[in-house]
Amino acid sequence: MNKHLIALAVAAATLSGAASAAQVYSDDSSSLAIGGRVEARALLSDQAKNKNDGILQQKTDKEVTDISRVRVNIDAKTQIADGVQGIGFFEREFKSNNGDDENRYMYAGVNSDQYGQIVYGKADGSLGMLTDFTDIMAYAGSVVGGTKLAVADRTTNNLAYTGNFGDLTFKANYVFSGADYDSAGNKTDVHGFSTGAVYNVADTGLALGLGYGEQRDQNGNPNTHKARSEQTFAVASYTMGDLYFGGLYKYGRRDVEGLTGSNKGKPVDSQGYEFAAAYTAGKAVFTTTYGFMKDEDAHNAYDELKNAAAVDATYYFNSNFRTYASYTFNMLDKNKVGKVAASDEFVLGARYDF
Repeated sequence: MNKHLIALAVAAATLSGAASAAQVYSDDSSSLAIGGRVEARALLSDQAKNKNDGILQQKTDKEVTDISRVRVNIDAKTQIADGVQGIGFFEREFKSNNGDDENRYMYAGVNSDQYGQIVYGKADGSLGMLTDFTDIMAYAGSVVGGTKLAVADRTTNNLAYTGNFGDLTFKANYVFSGADYDSAGNKTDVHGFSTGAVYNVADTGLALGLGYGEQRDQNGNPNTHKARSEQTFAVASYTMGDLYFGGLYKYGRRDVEGLTGSNKGKPVDSQGYEFAAAYTAGKAVFTTTYGFMKDEDAHNAYDELKNAAAVDATYYFNSNFRTYASYTFNMLDKNKVGKVAASDEFVLGARYDF
């Protein structure tokens, strides 16, 4: 969730599990904290009854799905020089569907109070702090921000730098090419870089951000040249008392076929935008977003990828416990993408942070 929105929540409420982590060990030079969350979530949406009828012919039922999850993290730090710390962070997510469990973070590195932090492992890319401007919902994520390049998102084999210089935050990361292969022995490397900056205009409530990412992707096809993808994000937000407004624009280009010969060099352009707003009233926070994204290829063929509005309400009982309700209005054409992909979603959730 956007850091600017934290100021709008109730003073007692913390908006991330790590912020309420319990310190389990500390001495003059080292510390270890454990944190996380337990989040019960019930999702009501259209589900396919018969997956063999084809996407557009699927019969559907409204069903309640358990999408509950638990996150546990370990945050370690030790002083290795004056103003310099060695750091390590690990987070594992467990889901109601055990097959979807994953290590969300796994990195170690060095943090300097003056020069910033550099880590290697599974860590955030550089564009997440930009998509956070509109990724403010209790449940529904940013429909445009969720399409970040792999190298710009949370990913492995990642060397990442973060520097905070007064009102300016700067990030840059590089994801290395590794020995990844599919079951047929084809190389599936995704590698590249991303960089971004956010500037908070002092005493105005205004924040601005800009970022760029680029990657090469083998796609597991031995006949491909390394397909190139790039993205640019521009964001802005304004905080005024209990009100928050955020906006995001994305432009991207990618080689979808990536083949040699007649298909080589036919990129697809992608454009998207998203708007977000939040209002804090006592211990309740009300948020809403609207996001839209489309593809357009070299022959001007149009493909609407995202078109959704969402509203939710969250009530903070205290710094550890909250409940929320969230509804997403999916405005994609069900005659083009199918009833399941165009389904609205309603979620009820309860979250305990520790």
